[in-house]
Amino acid sequence: MAARGRPRGFDREAALTAAMRLFWQKGYTATSMADLYQVMDINSPSLYAAFNSKEDLFLEAIEHYEKCIAPQLWSPLDTASSVREGVGEWLKRSARILTRQECPSGCMVTLSNVASEGHVRPGELVKRSRQQGIDKLTARLDRAVAERELAADTDTAALARMYVGIQQGMSIQARDGADFATLDAMADMALALWPAK
Repeated sequence: MAARGRPRGFDREAALTAAMRLFWQKGYTATSMADLYQVMDINSPSLYAAFNSKEDLFLEAIEHYEKCIAPQLWSPLDTASSVREGVGEWLKRSARILTRQECPSGCMVTLSNVASEGHVRPGELVKRSRQQGIDKLTARLDRAVAERELAADTDTAALARMYVGIQQGMSIQARDGADFATLDAMADMALALWPAK
């Protein structure tokens, strides 16, 4: 049976990408509905029909970021020939992506400002997304211990948190104006902290 009603007069994927970039730049709380209507180039009824609410739109924007941007950051952990090389390339790739001219600076998940009262679901999603990064790196480090790339007594959870903390710091510094060369140098210094086998 054919769908009833007037078809959408906008590209949903393009509108979602525009919303993602705005939330990435301003955070959840500071982004107004008027801002969203403008960057998405749609009116209020169309936005609510397509995305239900600002909160649901933000949740979908985070998922869109994780689908489109996050794999570019994290893929070296799966493709590098060693865990140390993977972590190093992850940090160096972060330096490139966090400072790209065509995107807002920094990491959307790291920088999302969702701490205001009444925004429980967005806050929980962002917290979960951050934890997934820690879990992903911890799992890769655990594998390195099992494969004897790292010493058996390596505290992989602490090591993962340290490197994720460095990467999150790179994101904040990128938002404050640090350029690629600055963050790339941070990546080199961070890799110098790699534990001896």
